[in-house]
Amino acid sequence: MKKKPIYVEIEIDTELEDVWNASQNPDLHSQWDLRFSSITYLPKKDDEPQLFTYKRSVLPLLTVEGWGKSMGTMNKADGTRSSSLHFGTDQWFSPIKEGKGYWKYEPQEKGIKFLTQYDYDVNFGSFGKLLDALAFRPLIGWATALSFDVLGRWLEKGEAPSSQYMRFFITYGMTVLLSFIWLYQGLVPKLIGMHPQERLMVENTFSASEATVTAIMIGVGILEILFGILWLIYKRKKQLFAIQLVAFPLLTAAAILGDPTTAVHPFNPVTFNLALFALSLIGYFTCNDVPTAKSCKRQKQRALA
Repeated sequence: MKKKPIYVEIEIDTELEDVWNASQNPDLHSQWDLRFSSITYLPKKDDEPQLFTYKRSVLPLLTVEGWGKSMGTMNKADGTRSSSLHFGTDQWFSPIKEGKGYWKYEPQEKGIKFLTQYDYDVNFGSFGKLLDALAFRPLIGWATALSFDVLGRWLEKGEAPSSQYMRFFITYGMTVLLSFIWLYQGLVPKLIGMHPQERLMVENTFSASEATVTAIMIGVGILEILFGILWLIYKRKKQLFAIQLVAFPLLTAAAILGDPTTAVHPFNPVTFNLALFALSLIGYFTCNDVPTAKSCKRQKQRALA
C-alpha cells in the first residue's frame, strides 16, 4: 500500500513574521499545534542545525517523547521562506518511528499562505503500516489541519489557542455524549426493552390501547434514534442545542403528567432532563465559531501546464 504524504495549507490574513514566529518559537508553537504538548530547543552554535525535543501527552499516564532537527532555512527573492525538519522517536509504542517534512511561508496579495508537507516511517511492521493507513495517518492529518485553523484564528482574531480548543472539545465532546444518549434512549428502553415504565407514561398520556401504545413507543424510539444520528452529521450544532433547550422542559412536564410518581424515583426525569438542559445551555453558548480542519486545503495544487 503506497502511503501519501500529509499536506496541509491555509491562508492567514497577517504578516509573514507573525506566522514565522508562531511556528518557529517553541513556546508559541506548542500552544497551537495539537500534535505537541511541549517543545524544547537545545543549545546550539552558529551554523549548526537546531536540535529540539518534544512531548505529546496521549493519556494521563502515557506520553510520547521524541527528537527533532531543524535542518535549514531558505529565503527567496519574492519573500517566500521555508524550513525543513527531521523528527522521530525511540519509543517502541509510538506509531511514528522517523520522518521528514517542511514548512513553507508564501506572501500573497493579502496575507500569507502557510503550508506543510511531511511523511514518516512507522513502527510495528506490516501491522503498523495498516494501522497507519486506516487510522493514524488520517487522524494526524486532521490534527495538523485543525491546528493550522487554530493558528489562523489566533493571528487574525487574537483568540488564544487554549480558548479555541476548550470550545472545540466541549462542543464535540457534548455532541458525542448527546448522540449516545438519544440513540440509547430510543433503542434500549423503547425498541428493545419496551420498558413498563415507558409504556405506563404513554398509556396515561394518550389513554391508548396496547397496540397503539406499542406503535407510539416504536415511533418515538425511531425519532430519538434519528435525532441521535443528526447530532453526528448536522453541522449547525447551535440549532440542535436550541431544540433541546425547548424539548427537555417539555419532556420533563410530559413525563410527570404521564406518571407523577416518576418525580420521586432515583435518576428520575426531573434530575436527568435538568442535567441535559444545563449541558445544552453550556453547549449553546460555547459552540460559536468553533475551529475546524475543513478550512484547510489537504491536497497540493497541481501546477498548470
